Amino acid sequence: MNVKPLEDRVIVKPLGAEEKTAGGIIIPDTAKEKPTKGEIIAVGPGKLSNEGKRMPMSLKIGDTVLYGKYSGTEISIEGEDCMILRESDVLATF
Repeated sequence: MNVKPLEDRVIVKPLGAEEKTAGGIIIPDTAKEKPTKGEIIAVGPGKLSNEGKRMPMSLKIGDTVLYGKYSGTEISIEGEDCMILRESDVLATF
């Protein structure tokens, strides 16, 4: 992959949306919600502080994360849909 996130950004590959409800009803593509869970595939070097020091990222490649439904920017890398998010847009890790 040639795309490298800058500063405190991460690239996330969204995990698939639910195909069925808990009751077994199959959800059509038009009714599926945007995924809000994904796996980190690239991490930036971290943000620079006011003193010029690089602040380390708390996220790493391979982490499964939960992010806001409308946060980030959707991109396509090598034919796969991905999201670029700031570290602060990530709500939780699994």
